[in-house]
Amino acid sequence: MSKDAQKTPYSPPALEFKSSTFSVPVLVISSNDLIIIQQQLEAKIKLAPEFFKNSPLVLDVQELNKQNIEADVVAILEVVRKLGLLPIGIRGGNPEQNEKALGLGIPLHSIHTSTTTVDAKKTATPTPEPETKDLLQTGTTLITQPIRSGQRIYAAGDLIIVSQVSAGTEILAEGNIHVYGTLRGRALAGVQGNTEARIFCSDLQAELISIAGNYKISEDLNQEVRGKLIQIYLENRALVIKEI
Repeated sequence: MSKDAQKTPYSPPALEFKSSTFSVPVLVISSNDLIIIQQQLEAKIKLAPEFFKNSPLVLDVQELNKQNIEADVVAILEVVRKLGLLPIGIRGGNPEQNEKALGLGIPLHSIHTSTTTVDAKKTATPTPEPETKDLLQTGTTLITQPIRSGQRIYAAGDLIIVSQVSAGTEILAEGNIHVYGTLRGRALAGVQGNTEARIFCSDLQAELISIAGNYKISEDLNQEVRGKLIQIYLENRALVIKEI
């Protein structure tokens, strides 16, 4: 070995790419009326303010283009940003819309991308994704693997998770949420205003729980419910946490 080689200290790489699985809301636009878009988007945000706060999203304009409705993509993106959302992509756009989006630093996404998830390209050592099954007959989404930090899951009906939900995650359902494991992170049920929705779990350690926009953070949760099978529901617009 040469003297120069002996004197050269080891320098670890300054960066590396790792696989990741994450989900973002997709905002499907079907009107070019900016006032209506803002009003309806504000109403959606009020149902789950903690989830949408500084939330990334993909803007979908393919419905506009299918109906040959002209729309100002730049103006729509301004409305989205005004309400505290962070657009990170556009899909379904025509060449002119795509060019304007790229001019704003908004990347393009394929129209074949899932409406609830955007998956990063896997490397040689991928992070396992949760196994998800859609039970269309019952409107239920079943996940059989752990939900890892950084993941966001959205279910159009009920959401059943037969594993743990890690800290730093967000799970949402228009119906009920069932977690047969430790529930950490944020759990929001009835996100479209369903006040009859409930949350069930076997160990409540969540950062935030919410039903139809009514929420509590971890500091408001009674530590005595940890490790117990509980249900959470609304009563007189107040969250009730009750052991089953």
